[in-house]
Amino acid sequence: MKEKKKRMPRVLIAGGGTGGHLFPGVAVAKEICRRCEEAEILFVTGRRKMASDILQEAGFLHDAIAVEGIKGRGWKKGAIVILKLPWSLFQAMMLMRRFSPHLVFGVGGYSAGPVCLAAKMMGLPSAIHEQNSFPGLTNRLLCRIVDRVFIAFEESREHFTGGSLFLTGNPIREELLHEKEPKSSTGQPFTVLVMGGSQGARAINEGFVEALAILQDKGRNPLVIHQTGEVDYPRVVEAYQQRGLRGDVKPFILNMAAAYNQANVVVSRAGASTVSELAALGKPSILIPYPYAANRHQETNAGILVKAGGAEMLLQKDLTGEQLAGFLMKYMDEPAVLEHMGASARRVGRPDATRIITDLLLGMVNHEDLR
Repeated sequence: MKEKKKRMPRVLIAGGGTGGHLFPGVAVAKEICRRCEEAEILFVTGRRKMASDILQEAGFLHDAIAVEGIKGRGWKKGAIVILKLPWSLFQAMMLMRRFSPHLVFGVGGYSAGPVCLAAKMMGLPSAIHEQNSFPGLTNRLLCRIVDRVFIAFEESREHFTGGSLFLTGNPIREELLHEKEPKSSTGQPFTVLVMGGSQGARAINEGFVEALAILQDKGRNPLVIHQTGEVDYPRVVEAYQQRGLRGDVKPFILNMAAAYNQANVVVSRAGASTVSELAALGKPSILIPYPYAANRHQETNAGILVKAGGAEMLLQKDLTGEQLAGFLMKYMDEPAVLEHMGASARRVGRPDATRIITDLLLGMVNHEDLR
């Protein structure tokens, strides 16, 4: 008797203006593939090299459409972007006709807009995930179009005007959750992980270089892992060399599992994925929210960890090398404080978010359509 072929879903995942949008999508994609070995996953993003690099590293198929964000561009550029939307929608529909997905999943970012709209027009089930405490414009518009809306924080619920909402948390990359713990912390140098998000942050880069110089002058020499972002990388490397500072300085960290695992404390922006990772991993942090984030959502994100006792918030307007060095010296001198912060952060983590979202997504697939 001829063995029946396994019927596995084809899932199209759309979005990703930043790594913060893409990484939750990658986590869900990997979980779908773990459960369904022959599942087909296609990521659709805008035309940014960073998205291509991340997805190539993760091993997923990737296509791009010509789409740009509207918010913050001014009325002239915004009008041009709007005029291009029909072409973006047409590209999305042609792409879906080729791939023929059983399900469309939007992970935030402007490229999710035309793709989820195309899914609605073609009668395909769709869902979106909102990573931030204050939803982005694209997801606020899409909530009435898609079948399900997954939210990471309870705080975002009030900002959606429609849709079937599920509180799930933010998917965490599997490799972060399964990184082995260090064999022993005895004799290990105090390690600081610095990152401004996938695109870097000049204010954090400059503030930390100043703080590290102050620590060095005081005879403190922590081990440093510093993600600068592509644009600022040459400038930061030069600053380290000029000041005689030591650190592992990179434009982008691909092996975040090892970096998190090594770190005693994290100095970071407060993007939703980062805040969720810090909570799930129980990592104490100094959070410096991006002050120009839409609706100041990074401050709200950071406030969730601060309220739990797992982080300290330092507003960018108050950021100085002296202030940051003071925080770090306190933590170097009082490891018990860091231990308490880590435990407090872990209490608000949702490490099972990937499993929950995958359950809900696969439950939307009409298994009679699989072939």
